[in-house]
Amino acid sequence: MNATLAVLGLSGGELVLVLVVILVLFGAKRIPEFAKGLGKGINEFKKASREVTDELERAVDEPPPQPPKAPPANSNAESTAQPSAVPKV
Repeated sequence: MNATLAVLGLSGGELVLVLVVILVLFGAKRIPEFAKGLGKGINEFKKASREVTDELERAVDEPPPQPPKAPPANSNAESTAQPSAVPKV
């Protein structure tokens, strides 16, 4: 927790002051409601993050789709060939 406070640049005294201001502004009855809503939001975020991670892992583990097969070679090559300029006798 000290690392989090260091990132925010708050010392112990400043943190207490912020908490007192929050208590005065919102009152003791509203703070648990805010905490409950925050907890639900965090849980939803974790759930969504976990679903995305699972989907990515599933996509990586899945074998790649097979490329479409080429159509078979035409066995009637003579019938589709251009007629020759020499007439048949």
